[in-house]
Amino acid sequence: MAKVVCVLYDDPIDGYPTSYARDDLPKIDHYPGGQTLPTPKAVDFKPGTLLGSISGELGLRKYLEANGHTFVVTSDKDGPDSVFERELVDADVVISQPFWPAYLTAERIAKAKNLKLALTAGIGSDHVDLQAAIDRGVTVAEVTYCNSISVSEHVVMMILGLVRNYIPSYQWVVKGGWNIADCVARSYDVEGMHVGTVAAGRIGLAVLKRLKPFDMHLHYTDRHRLPETVEKELGLTWHATREGMYEVCDVVTLNCPLHPETEHMINDETLKHFKRGAYLVNTARGKLCDRDAIARALESGQLAGYAGDVWFPQPAPKDHPWRTMPHHGMTPHISGTSLSAQTRYAAGTREILESFFEDRPIRDEYLIVDGGKLAGTGAHSYSAGNATGGSEEAAKFKRT
Repeated sequence: MAKVVCVLYDDPIDGYPTSYARDDLPKIDHYPGGQTLPTPKAVDFKPGTLLGSISGELGLRKYLEANGHTFVVTSDKDGPDSVFERELVDADVVISQPFWPAYLTAERIAKAKNLKLALTAGIGSDHVDLQAAIDRGVTVAEVTYCNSISVSEHVVMMILGLVRNYIPSYQWVVKGGWNIADCVARSYDVEGMHVGTVAAGRIGLAVLKRLKPFDMHLHYTDRHRLPETVEKELGLTWHATREGMYEVCDVVTLNCPLHPETEHMINDETLKHFKRGAYLVNTARGKLCDRDAIARALESGQLAGYAGDVWFPQPAPKDHPWRTMPHHGMTPHISGTSLSAQTRYAAGTREILESFFEDRPIRDEYLIVDGGKLAGTGAHSYSAGNATGGSEEAAKFKRT
C-alpha cells in the first residue's frame, strides 16, 4: 500500500463553508477541441464545493483509505520543519496545487526515496524540479485543460480591469466618494487596441477568442505556429519573436509555461521593447517576470498597469513589492481554482491515481515526465531543467 501526501491551501478564515452561493454547476462534457473531461470511475464529492482546501481534501480520502493507502493532508509546506518536509521522506505520491505549491526541489526529491508520482491538481508543474524527476525516474502528471478556460476568463477580466481602471474606481465607492475625474483619469477603451499573447496554447488561444468580440487587433507569438485556418478565422497576426510582438501591442498577456527558457523573460531589457503605457497581464507564472523590473516599469510609467495572480514564491512574502507597487491589479493565485475548476481537477486527480494504482497508462495529455524523459504534454510545452531555485523564500510568509 502507498503513502499519499497532499498539500492544499488553508480553509477560509471563517471556517469551511456549510452552504454556497449557487446550488449547482453548468454541465460540460468536453473541452474546446474535443478532449473529454476527467473520467474517474467515481467521485466522492459534490460538484461545486470547496475541494482545494485542507478540509475538502480533493474528495480523495474515502477512495484512498478504502484501498488501504495512507493519506496525509497538510497546508504546512515550507521550511525544513514543515509537515510536508517530514512526511515526504517515505511518500510514494505527492499531490500539490499550483496555487499553494509544494516545491519539489532536487534536494527534496533526493530525500523522498519512495517517490514515484508527483501529481499536480491543476496545470503547470514547474514547482517540481523536472530535471531531478527525470534523473530519478519520478513520473510527473497534471490535469491538463481542467482550468484553462477558468484562467482565460481571469485574463480577460484583468485586461478590462486595468484598462478601464476598475479597481481604483471601486475603491472610491468603498471610501464613500464620488470622484469621477480621479476614476477616469486613467480609464480607456480596449476597442481598437492591439493585444498579444505570449503562447497560444489552450489558455492563450481561449483568451484571443474571448477578446475578438471587443474589436481588438489580435497578435500572438509561439514556438508552435497555429494553423492558417485558425489565424484567418480570428484575424491573428503571428510574430516570430516576442520582442517583435511587444513593440506593437498595447496589452500583452503571458500564457506560457515556466521552464529554464522562459524564466525572467520579462526584464529591464525586454521591457524596453514595450510601448510606453502598455499593460501586462500574467496569470501564467510569476517567475516569468523579473520581480523588481516590473515594479520599476510601473513607477517610471513604461507600464501603465500590471495584473496577475501568480507570484514567486507562493505564497508571496508580505513585503513582496508587487503588493505595494503602483497601478497593479494583483490577486492571490486564484484564476484556476474557481469552484467550477476544482470539480474538474479533483476528478482528474482521482482519474490519474486510479490509473497509477491499477498499473494502467496515465492519459498521454496528462503526462509531463515519464520513463526518465519529458513526455506527453511535457514534451510539447516544457524544456528539461529546473525552475524551482529560490522557492525556499516561500517560508518567509510564515515569518512575516
